[in-house]
Amino acid sequence: MQYMGSKNRIAKHLLPIMLAERKPEQWWVEPFVGGANMIDKVEGNRMGNDSHEFLISLLVALKDGYVPPTNISKELYYAIKSNPQDYPKELVGFVGFLCSFGGKWWGGYAFNKKGDNYADRGSRVLTKQAKNFSGVFFKCGDYLDMEIPPNSLIYCDPPYANTCEYKDGFNQDVFWDWCRTQTKKGHTVFISEYSAPNDFVCVKEIQHKTILDRNSQYPRIEKLFRYVESNGI
Repeated sequence: MQYMGSKNRIAKHLLPIMLAERKPEQWWVEPFVGGANMIDKVEGNRMGNDSHEFLISLLVALKDGYVPPTNISKELYYAIKSNPQDYPKELVGFVGFLCSFGGKWWGGYAFNKKGDNYADRGSRVLTKQAKNFSGVFFKCGDYLDMEIPPNSLIYCDPPYANTCEYKDGFNQDVFWDWCRTQTKKGHTVFISEYSAPNDFVCVKEIQHKTILDRNSQYPRIEKLFRYVESNGI
């Protein structure tokens, strides 16, 4: 799925590191599943959570066979944006993300000079991606309220601090403490971010370009972190 902050392009670099530590039958848990561009490449027991109700509604519907529309006019785009309560949640999720520039939630009706049909492309991509959702348990809620199976492998791709992906109200300090706690509970925890507190070690760095607006691309260093317990020291 085209989704702002998607790890689809770098999943091939991140997944081998995490899957190498995944035990047989161990749950793969994503508290911030986003566009499901990592969880769709993993097999076995999987749980994907996100606080965005329209996003989760879309993912659940896709898993159940929903095929999004292949044509969304500019007028319909803004009608749905203005009155989301009048439309099915999965449609709102599809239009809000897949028909917006850069996959940003209501980031402006997507179009280009070539006249590409973004709805058609998005529908085809999602229908193909949904084939990998079988067996995934999608849940909508706050990551702090998740009930995580014992000894899970947790991959976190939270709202990044100091970027346009950052969500108002997301407390970074609380998040890092939560990661420490989950590790101490016996979970294996990995985190994607650009930086982390000193007690988290970087296990992988990847330089890639992220589209921030219609005219610019900025190279960034994506990092994968793990918490290192001090053992009382």
